[in-house]
Amino acid sequence: MTEAPSAVRYSVVVPVYNNEDTLARLVQGLSALADRQGGRVEVVFVVDGAPDNSLAVLERVLPTAGLPSQLLVHSRNFGSFPAIRAGLAAARGQYLGVMAADLQEPPELMERFFDAMENAHADVVVGRRESRQDPALSSALSRAFWRLYRRFVNRHIPPGGVDVFGCTREVAARLLALAEAHSSLVGLLFWVGYRRVEVPYHRIRRESGNSGWSMRRRVRYLMDSVFSFTDIPIQALQAIGFIGSLVTLMVGLAVLGFWAVGRITEPGYTPLMLTILFSTFSILGGLGVVGSYVWRTYENSKGRPNSIVMRHRTFDG
Repeated sequence: MTEAPSAVRYSVVVPVYNNEDTLARLVQGLSALADRQGGRVEVVFVVDGAPDNSLAVLERVLPTAGLPSQLLVHSRNFGSFPAIRAGLAAARGQYLGVMAADLQEPPELMERFFDAMENAHADVVVGRRESRQDPALSSALSRAFWRLYRRFVNRHIPPGGVDVFGCTREVAARLLALAEAHSSLVGLLFWVGYRRVEVPYHRIRRESGNSGWSMRRRVRYLMDSVFSFTDIPIQALQAIGFIGSLVTLMVGLAVLGFWAVGRITEPGYTPLMLTILFSTFSILGGLGVVGSYVWRTYENSKGRPNSIVMRHRTFDG
């Protein structure tokens, strides 16, 4: 016997931004997934201030889709990770999956995630990209980004990065309790630990629209991850100070030797300039590093929510 829609066991969270061309097909694929699971699947769409017609498309197709779903609308664009957090907070399932709305990851991947959590007794499931059908430049930038991420932030991240993941209700509650501003949700997902497995998949070429994951966003995300999860900038600053001290000492000894043999006609000019330049560079660099930490501490001390949901509708399918 088919369970009632209220008996939701699985939730799929989908952040939406500039995806009007793929939403109808996505809803169709997720509806088929819900049918295979006996109506125990709900989908939580979070429209993150999308400037296109994504909201209008969802409001048109969801009431008649036969798919238990929720529709959350942000008051403005807060970013993908705040949208995911809002979806996780609203989801009712015991097992949760997160996927993009661009159909580069098939909806069937969520079934593999749910199966892994139930049958492999995993708490966290991450998708490991075996291949990707993306433009050469996009692929190169992505590989470079995740190589730096693995090198400086977290070596346990899959080589292709993490675009989709699943977790249990307990893990989601732990993530939501970590109300950090300007942090990395993926970094937090690995930070909380728990039993984790990887599910391989092949990333499909984007059929329509453009990715919002620009180089500027990648750099910003990498910086947030570095300052939130590592002390590498502090270590680098200490190394610069140590190396600078050695260089200054050697230059000072050399200048002293030249002065002793009468080779310097303007005493004090060269070491003074070197000292001023190096000190200025070190001070400015150090202030930048310390300022980044102070700014993030200040942002977290405000206690502002990561996002604001201005509308929330539920469709029972």
